[in-house]
Amino acid sequence: MDLDGDMIVDREAFNALRRQIGADFGRIIGYFREDGIKSIRLIEDAMRNLNAAALVRPAHTLKGESLQFGAEPLGTTAERIERAARDAVEMHDFPHDIADEVAKLRPLFQETLAFFDKEVPPAVVAAASVRRAGGFGRKIG
Repeated sequence: MDLDGDMIVDREAFNALRRQIGADFGRIIGYFREDGIKSIRLIEDAMRNLNAAALVRPAHTLKGESLQFGAEPLGTTAERIERAARDAVEMHDFPHDIADEVAKLRPLFQETLAFFDKEVPPAVVAAASVRRAGGFGRKIG
């Protein structure tokens, strides 16, 4: 695929989100990475298993998160998969014609992450992504 950075991510949208989120931006990129890896794996598994319903949620998640970061090629590819999967579920069918779109996801995701890594070094993301013990709703310290 090999799109240049300005084509893989809308720099203005990316920087606007960075300004909006501020110091937590690295942590949010870490979540995007984790969620993206999971979503792509689920989409690929659903494709192998010919399960249209199982395509919908991970494609929707990947679409939304990608578009928030300005990763339009990734987001619109995920959107096409989601739309085709929803239509197929309604028709009790499977969207075989999206195989090429599914095959594009992983390379697009890798290129998107490469752009992110240039803009926000992985060490910053890792440091920001350290999760505190205690879990949701528990007082720490």
